[in-house]
Amino acid sequence: MEKIKFLAFCAIVVGLATSCQKDDVANEVQEEAITETVSKEHLEGLAKAGVNPTGASYVTIAHLGEAPVDYVKSGDILVALNKMAEQALTTDAENNAKQYVTRNLVNANTIVRVTGWTGGRNALSSRMRTGLERAIKNYNDLDLRLKFELTFGTDQSSRVDMVVYNAGGSSQGGQAEFPSGGRSGKYIQIFGGMASANNDVNEHVIGHEMGHALGFRHTDYARRRCDGSNEGQGGIGALFVPGTPSANQWGQIGLDTNSIMISCFDGSEDGEFSRFDIVAFRYIY
Repeated sequence: MEKIKFLAFCAIVVGLATSCQKDDVANEVQEEAITETVSKEHLEGLAKAGVNPTGASYVTIAHLGEAPVDYVKSGDILVALNKMAEQALTTDAENNAKQYVTRNLVNANTIVRVTGWTGGRNALSSRMRTGLERAIKNYNDLDLRLKFELTFGTDQSSRVDMVVYNAGGSSQGGQAEFPSGGRSGKYIQIFGGMASANNDVNEHVIGHEMGHALGFRHTDYARRRCDGSNEGQGGIGALFVPGTPSANQWGQIGLDTNSIMISCFDGSEDGEFSRFDIVAFRYIY
């Protein structure tokens, strides 16, 4: 999606993913190969993950020279074929509004080791680095059971929990994997156009993508404020966070529009958590 009024965020999950763009992602470090019509089984898998299966297609994506991963793509949502069952959302028909998390979270009392990538064309720009530093500080200031350690370099080994890198192109936004196996989503892509955004907006975008990597979904999950779409059926739902404002599939009643986990941004963000973000992160972690 071009930056007209809002830019959509994304979450590439090892399983579920929503892109900061729709069909025009300009990414220099990944290639997509669209194949045959999506099978009935995989369409059902999308639905179970809370994703609208209409118009779905197969794509293959690689990160920083890693082995390619096969996904099913529906609009701006990606679900890894080998993680469909794991990423299915918990059914909760009554509590289908408020801020959301997936059922896959990071193990408590964990040190989350983060690499800010400095290698080659995937190196973070100066503003991206500043945004990452500020985002890390914001999370550590919450005094969670999770502690974040940031190192700039090229370590993407198994000891590293998050790798934040410049995905290139001219678009703005980012993508991030959801947690898997008790660890945070590993790869966080920051699109190249963020190099021209100010430090606050980089702080906001990176903090948002880190939120996805910790298992948080969009605050306006039921009805995205940028396009009005529903990211999944309310009956399938997602785990809600008590004490946060509610929004439902028919509207945005009491929506926390200042949330860092809102689906879209307009370039005026300050990069800070809303008070309900703080409630949500502290409740979960």
